[in-house]
This record gives sequence, structure tokens and C-alpha cells, in this order.
Amino acid sequence: MKALPADIEIVSCLGPDERTLAFDVLDGLTRPFKEIPPKHFYDTEGSRLFDEITRLPEYYPTRTERAILEASAAALVESTRAAELVELGSGVPTKTLLVLDAMRDAGTLDRYVPFDVSEVVLRESAEHLVERYPGVRVYGVVGDFERHLGALPAPEGPRVIAFLGGTIGNFPPGSRRRFLRSIARVLRPRDALLLGTDLVKDPAILEAAYNDAAGVTAAFNRNILAVVNRELDADFDLGAFEHVAFYDREQEWIEMRLRALRPQVVHVRGLGLDVHFANREELRTEISAKFTRARVEADLAAAGLHLRDFLTDPDALFALSLAGPAAR
Repeated sequence: MKALPADIEIVSCLGPDERTLAFDVLDGLTRPFKEIPPKHFYDTEGSRLFDEITRLPEYYPTRTERAILEASAAALVESTRAAELVELGSGVPTKTLLVLDAMRDAGTLDRYVPFDVSEVVLRESAEHLVERYPGVRVYGVVGDFERHLGALPAPEGPRVIAFLGGTIGNFPPGSRRRFLRSIARVLRPRDALLLGTDLVKDPAILEAAYNDAAGVTAAFNRNILAVVNRELDADFDLGAFEHVAFYDREQEWIEMRLRALRPQVVHVRGLGLDVHFANREELRTEISAKFTRARVEADLAAAGLHLRDFLTDPDALFALSLAGPAAR
């Protein structure tokens, strides 16, 4: 890799022995109810498909969250006086540019800290950002934000940690609160968390967003099997599984699953594992919890965080929450 400019630093927490996918697949495919965590969707093809999903007419979260940021980024920066922005699961920054623009316009922008599993994406994004924002420093962290938050650099000014896109909804309730507690531990009294959450709404709107007419979400869902095939030398037949997505009204979350269309045995040679699927047996690939203000507030409180502001669009489809450490 070519040398980085002096105002860019990237550190990696991923050692050569990292086997997150292998561990997750071994654990998930040997459970009575099979599952693979959704973080493994995002190889190059999965990221491309998800980018396509965000532009579909049925998929409202991305454009709605962006609209909230367009309307409120300047006020958020004014209230936090943020000098640096940490973005968890940054990928290629898009909506975050609205916050960085507001920080630049307010004269507070000093450092951007993207956190992602892909070093290639971090390097490319960092080089683009130092051109867009002359004088800004970028400190990229290559790692899994569930395990490597300790790798964040020491803050040098008021800090906002952004966790956008509704990704917090992919955590089951207990794990969600544990993760929020880990964020709370790295926040100082003057720091803040900016959290994106999809809201409870008409189930028809929710189910349409995950069952688009063009079948892009179905391809995205099945692509996780292609990831396992490539990385762990498995022989999943992608055509032997159908996409399933439905709203669980009791849990108030969307579940995405893959349903076997016939009895089959899948060989995961990289793990020495044979996986048996019965006819119509399902493999869960994602939950996406939906929130009310009360649920957001309760989850934050359980993590030792206090809700400062709750911003929604006019149709109450999505929300951005600004939170900080609760007073002791």
C-alpha cells in the first residue's frame, strides 16, 4: 500500500489470527435454531447490494435519516461544540458528511475517527476527506467495534460518537444494552452519542422495506452464503434457499431468514463441518429492532446515558437521538 499523508493515521486491531467469521459460523450453524450474524453481509458484493437497497423506493431509513441530519446537523454541532467525530461502522461516509460540513462551518472540526473492518475503505475515505476538509486529521481504526472500542485514540476536544443507520437494532436487547454501556464507558461528561434508530410503525411499511419488488434485499440476504462459501470453502447452493423477511409484532423487530427449499447437507470444509437442513428449515441472518422514544430512553438509561434530544422526521419513521453520560 502507498504511504499515507501526514494528516492520516490508521491503526489495525485485526491480527493475522482473527477468525471472527469462522467462529460465528461454527457457533451459529451448530445451534438448534441456526443463525449467522448480520455483520458478515458486508463483503464487496454485499456492500454494493446494500448501497442499491438504500436507493430503493420501499427502503425509507437511509433517505429519512439523511433528511433529519440535513435539518438538524448545524444545531447538533452548536449544542455539542464537537471538535471530533467518531463514526462506528463508517464504511464510505455519506450522511456523516453533513455533520462534518456543519463542524467545518462552525469552525470546530479538528479530527475525524472512522471505525470499520475494512482498511481499504478507511484509507480511501480518509484520503478523500483530507482533500474535502483542509486541515482535518483522520485517525482510522480497523477493527470490530463490538470488541475494539479500546483502540479509540484519546479525545483531544469535545467528541461525538455517531452510530447511524439503525444498526443498533441488529443487536438483541441484552447485547444492545451491553454495547451501549461499552460506548458510555468511553464518553466523558462533555462528549455525546448520536444514535440512529428505526421507529415502530405500520407493519406493511416495514415489511415492504425488507421485501422489495426488485428482489435486491433477497440477493443481499443470500449473499451471506456466498461469503461463507468463499471464506470457509463451503458449498451452499444459493438457489436452494429463499429469502424470508417478516415483522414480529411481539418483539417489534424485523427478522430476515433464509429458508431451505429442500432437505440438504452443506459441507463447510474450512471448519470440517457438515450442516444438515430439513425441508423449509430456516437460518436467521438478521434482526432489525424498531424503537419508540420510551424504548430508546430506557436502553440509554440502562447504559448510564441520558437522552438530551430526540429528533424525528414529520412522519415519525426514523429518529436521531443525542445522548450523554448521566449525571452522577
